[in-house]
Amino acid sequence: MKIIYLSHRIPFPADKGEKIRTFHQLKYLLAQGFDITVFSPVNDDNEALFAEQLEQALPLRVVTAKLGPAWLRKVKGLVSQQALSVSHFYAATLAQQLKAAIQDSKPDAIVCTSSAMACYVEPLLQQKIIPASCRLLMDFMDLDSDKWQQYAEKASGIWRWIYQREARLIGEAELSAHAVFDHCFFISENETSLFCARGATKAKVSVLANGIDTGEFYPSPKPLQQQAPVFLFTGVMDYLPNEDAVLWFVKSCWEPILQRWPQAQFIIAGMQPSQKIQQLARLKGITVTGYVNDILPYYHQADVFVAPFRLARGVQNKILQAMACGLPVVTTTLGAEGIACEQGEHILLADNEQDIIAQVSALLTDPALYTKLQQNGPALIQQKYSWEGVLQALPKLLAGTA
Repeated sequence: MKIIYLSHRIPFPADKGEKIRTFHQLKYLLAQGFDITVFSPVNDDNEALFAEQLEQALPLRVVTAKLGPAWLRKVKGLVSQQALSVSHFYAATLAQQLKAAIQDSKPDAIVCTSSAMACYVEPLLQQKIIPASCRLLMDFMDLDSDKWQQYAEKASGIWRWIYQREARLIGEAELSAHAVFDHCFFISENETSLFCARGATKAKVSVLANGIDTGEFYPSPKPLQQQAPVFLFTGVMDYLPNEDAVLWFVKSCWEPILQRWPQAQFIIAGMQPSQKIQQLARLKGITVTGYVNDILPYYHQADVFVAPFRLARGVQNKILQAMACGLPVVTTTLGAEGIACEQGEHILLADNEQDIIAQVSALLTDPALYTKLQQNGPALIQQKYSWEGVLQALPKLLAGTA
């Protein structure tokens, strides 16, 4: 079965949520014997190199085309009344390459990663370039229109207008893609329910969850450092939900924690830290690493993973990774969205600064609670979140038998 994957970013290296998800889908399908070609726009030579490295890592082909200047893509989006997320990932050359490949190879299925990639498929459907027998799948991952609406509610001025515009146009693009694709899937049930409430057909929408490679993320038993606990947050640190979570935690919770545990450390590990995040390194006990080649040692040296999300959609890979490593997690209700976990058994939930500090205190002063989460987290991941388990439905979706 020949498949074309239209990926809005080269899914390599698999070092952030969306890239991890697509990489493991590709890896799983290749192991099942599928013939895959990936089409992806690239910003620069570094991303083009990632395409070459992906071809070396997996037995597939990658076709790329360079995007134009970012400012020009934004202008085109504004002038054409197109969502900026769509214009940001559109390369006319890639569209031409895709059209030629479909005419030449007659693929059995096309998978898009995110609503932004539907703009490559919809014109080819109108032109009847795509064979009627070709299955079209949309991996929305998250309901991005809702994410942009969350941004708008916390913004002001021109940014509020931009985010509201994006929420509206991406919402229209999501429903448009749903209308022409054979099936769509999201990371969590919350996303599918919200999408169906907006008019999507329930039979055409399902959950394809995120997973964890337990060979890459695993526990490293060590005693809790009760006098000098190490707190950890990981992620791309210019991404607004991550930035907002960390800035809020430091502003609202870090000083009370230091008053109780003066030797405590907070490690913020992740690529592209914004200027606001970099400035946190001036504060007592806080380390901002920037990009790290291997995130596992940071999970292993930490005592508590904090994920105080106030803006988020879908399942957080970083929380699954922490749980797989036996690292107890304190997060918000929003941060735990879509994870089949129980409060006090697998995870600790808190939605304001007082509750976060209370949960941290309980965790660090109750060895039995700490050990329970340390053991139950990896057990839950093994049971429900291995990639092999969560991706079993994907071949059936491609074949139209699910």
